[in-house]
Amino acid sequence: MSTDHQTGRDLDTVPEGADAEPIPNPGLPEHLPRPTDVDPAAEKRAERQVATLFGLSALFALLTCVAYFTLDVGDNPTVFLGMGASNVALGGLLGLALLCIGIGAIQWSRKLMGDHEIVEYRHAAGSSEEDRTEAVAAFEQGLDESGIARRPLVRNSLLGALGFLGLPAIVFLRDLGPLPGDKLAHTVWRKGMRVVQDIDGVRIKPEDMEIGQLVNAEPDVFFPNPDTGAHSEYEGTELLQEKAKAAVILVRMQPDDIKPWKGRENWGVEGILCFSKICTHVGCPISLWEQQTHHLLCPCHQSTFDLADNGKVIFGPAGRHLPQLPIAVDSEGYLIATSDFTEPVGPSYWERG
Repeated sequence: MSTDHQTGRDLDTVPEGADAEPIPNPGLPEHLPRPTDVDPAAEKRAERQVATLFGLSALFALLTCVAYFTLDVGDNPTVFLGMGASNVALGGLLGLALLCIGIGAIQWSRKLMGDHEIVEYRHAAGSSEEDRTEAVAAFEQGLDESGIARRPLVRNSLLGALGFLGLPAIVFLRDLGPLPGDKLAHTVWRKGMRVVQDIDGVRIKPEDMEIGQLVNAEPDVFFPNPDTGAHSEYEGTELLQEKAKAAVILVRMQPDDIKPWKGRENWGVEGILCFSKICTHVGCPISLWEQQTHHLLCPCHQSTFDLADNGKVIFGPAGRHLPQLPIAVDSEGYLIATSDFTEPVGPSYWERG
C-alpha cells in the first residue's frame, strides 16, 4: 500500500486520473442556517438594526459639529467633570460615530451577507484567462451576497452615515487657522528699513563686507532700536513668523560679474546684492555660498541659484528664481531696503502661476 506522506491519504484508493485533495477533509461540522436565513421577520429586524446603527453614526457626527461650535474653549472653557467639555464631546461623539459604523458593518456581515464556507486552492502566480474570469465572477458573487443592491435601507443608511462622517473633518479644518490671503505675498520689509545682522542686530555698511562674503541678515524692526531703546513691535509667534519670511542674505561680488535684469540695474550697492534666504522649492533656509561661481546651494534638495544672474535656478527641483530685495544706502551710510520684495518669497504653492 502506498501513502501520500504530506496528506496521509491512501493513494491505492484514489482512482486513476482523479484529482487528489491537497489535504484530507478536516471534518467540518454540518452547516446550520442562521435565523435570518430562514426567518424573513428576523432578516428584516436585522436590516433595521444595521440601518439604525448607521443612522446613529450620522447623528453622532452631526452632534460632533454642534459641540465644536457651541462649547467654549480658551480662557473661559466649558467644563465637564473637571475637564474641558469641548475635548470630551469632540472625542466621545466622533468615537461613537466611528463605533456605530463599525458595529453596523459587523452586524451586516454576520446576519445578512452570504453565509457559506469557501475553499480556494492556491496555484501559480500567473493567472490564466479562466482564473481571471473566475475572479470576476467571485467578485460579482460577493457583491450579490452582500445584499447591497437589494437592501436599499442598509445601503442608503451606510452612505448617509459616511457622508455625515465627513462633516467633522471639514469642520476641524477650521482649526488649521484662517486662510493666508495675501500674507504670503508680503513681508515686513519697507522702504528705508535697515538691513542688520540676524544674530545681534548690528547695522551693516558697504565697507563692512569683503568681496566673496555672505552675511545672514534681517530687517532692524525685529531688534531694539539702538538710538531710542524702543523694542520690537512683534512678539511671540508673530515675531517668529515674520522673521521666517523676512530672512535674507547679503553677498558681495565684483560689480562686473553681475548681470541684472532690466529694471534691476540699481538694486545693489557696490556689488552687494540682497536675496531671500528661503528656498523656492520647499522653504529650506539656504546660505551655502560658493564665492568663485556665485552659486547658492540649498542643503535640502540641492537646488542651486546663480546670484550673479538674478538668483536664477541652474540646478535642482526649485521651480523659480530666488526673490531679490532692492537695497540702497541711507544718509548715514547703512544698507537699507528701498521696498518690500516685489514677488512672494518662499516655496511655490498652487495659487501661483
